[in-house]
Amino acid sequence: MKYTLLFSTVSSFKKARELAGLLVSRKLAACVSIVSGVESHYCWKGKRERSKEVLLLIKTKVSAYKSLERAFLKYHPYDVPELIAVPINRGSKTYLAWMNSEVKVS
Repeated sequence: MKYTLLFSTVSSFKKARELAGLLVSRKLAACVSIVSGVESHYCWKGKRERSKEVLLLIKTKVSAYKSLERAFLKYHPYDVPELIAVPINRGSKTYLAWMNSEVKVS
């Protein structure tokens, strides 16, 4: 496995755009798709919560994960930000080649 898809959420479209721009401009992600209209249900500090959030779908290389995570956690506004990685087992050869050319691991 060479590629991964990361999931995260933030509270606003503005913050989603900021994080997406940061990750793409630093070549830590090939693409970040932003999906608005997400409603999350969870418990926080013993209280049941419900929040409107924006979902980020981050496409990157496995080898870039640690650098991406450091930058992401530094700029993410939540105390405990979600950052979940799932493997990309298959994809179109042209898309994966493009991802490979866009993500630069430092």
